[in-house]
Amino acid sequence: MHIGTARTALFNWLYARHTGGKFLLRIEDTDRERSTKEAVQVIFDGLAWLGLEADETPVFQASRAERHITAVDEMLARGSAYRDYMTPDELEAERTLARAEGRVVRSPWRDRSPNDAPDRPFVVRLKAPTQGETLIDDQVKGRVTFQNKDLDDLILLRTDGTPTYNLAVVVDDHEMGVTHVIRGDDHLNNAARQTLIYQGLGWTPPIWAHLPLIHGPDGTKLSKRHGAQAVSEFADMGYLPEAMRNYLAKLGWGHGDDEIFTDGQAVGWFDIKDVVGAPARLDWAKLNHLNNHYIRLADPARLARLVAEIHKSRDWPLHDDHLAVLEHVIPHVRDGAKTTLELADATVFALKRRPLELPQKARDLLTEETRGRLGRLRAALDAAPAWDVPTLEATNRAFAESEGVGLGKIGPALRAVLSGGSPAPDLAGALVSLGKQESLGRLDDALSLTG
Repeated sequence: MHIGTARTALFNWLYARHTGGKFLLRIEDTDRERSTKEAVQVIFDGLAWLGLEADETPVFQASRAERHITAVDEMLARGSAYRDYMTPDELEAERTLARAEGRVVRSPWRDRSPNDAPDRPFVVRLKAPTQGETLIDDQVKGRVTFQNKDLDDLILLRTDGTPTYNLAVVVDDHEMGVTHVIRGDDHLNNAARQTLIYQGLGWTPPIWAHLPLIHGPDGTKLSKRHGAQAVSEFADMGYLPEAMRNYLAKLGWGHGDDEIFTDGQAVGWFDIKDVVGAPARLDWAKLNHLNNHYIRLADPARLARLVAEIHKSRDWPLHDDHLAVLEHVIPHVRDGAKTTLELADATVFALKRRPLELPQKARDLLTEETRGRLGRLRAALDAAPAWDVPTLEATNRAFAESEGVGLGKIGPALRAVLSGGSPAPDLAGALVSLGKQESLGRLDDALSLTG
């Protein structure tokens, strides 16, 4: 489930919703070696994570092989297909000759009588026209013309009688009522071949829309060196599905200057004709900005569950009330988090068990003078009229003024005592995140340390 496949699915989903149509899912598993259960499950999982649900039960193409074969029988009867009895050696010789003459492969059997057929294996080929043009009126690319002389007689049925991809998709699209085929532009050549199959069956082709590729930030074809490619990798890296939907929608399509929009707005605005024909570029900074926006909007309870799973994957020891702790602390630490992985990092301090094991750097801050000051601060915090950010900020400032020092003389040691050396929010945010009892308890633990 490549990110390009995910964007294609999203554009299909948006257009179906925009036009009041149906978003259909078909597993094109005619290649039985590649179509393993695991590979298919990746597709289901990726679409489910993105929140793109099909409107009908998914169709498995291999289960429709008998219908594909009867369609070929219809083409044979119409004269738009033929049985090709070339042996492998004869086919290789024809390929060599075709390359030398600068033309596509043409079997001598396309014009022979079936009565001359030998008793040996055969494939069934499309009897493609050799004159004229095939026009693709593409919604993204515009009018694209193919010279028929350059389109080969593609195989419809293999020697074992199994259907090929191009045949199967035509039959299934027609019978599933598909009106628009929106896919990557690496399939543009297939559109010409499939159009000829439609014509060979006497059917009307669908409306085509071929999307440009997604490139890396450097403008080259997206590859592993650019980072994540699969949808599952983006999920593992801590991106939220709503952020990915918003971001993917912006890769090659847009609505004015709008950068952030809801699914409902995207559905209302989306038209496949507005997709640009040039490749889009993956921009990590924009994706991170969007993800941070959606993290700040997300329900803390949902984020707590996601963060808990991250901690579990890191073998962090969680306690019975970890979800409640995370749900409480997340609103105070999420503003700076670009991903849920960063959000997990920012919550570690709140999950630590007392007494905290302070690193030596934190212990070095606890001079005798600092201990005395923290002891007096503890009393001021205990007497604070409320345990919220504004009140505790005011309490800290007032205490610093009463000591005749700046907060810089207090903050580092207090932060180290509260966090155990882990990342934490500002002082008041850390205190509120931990709660009064836990905060004062951590102060007591630190003040009781010797040496």
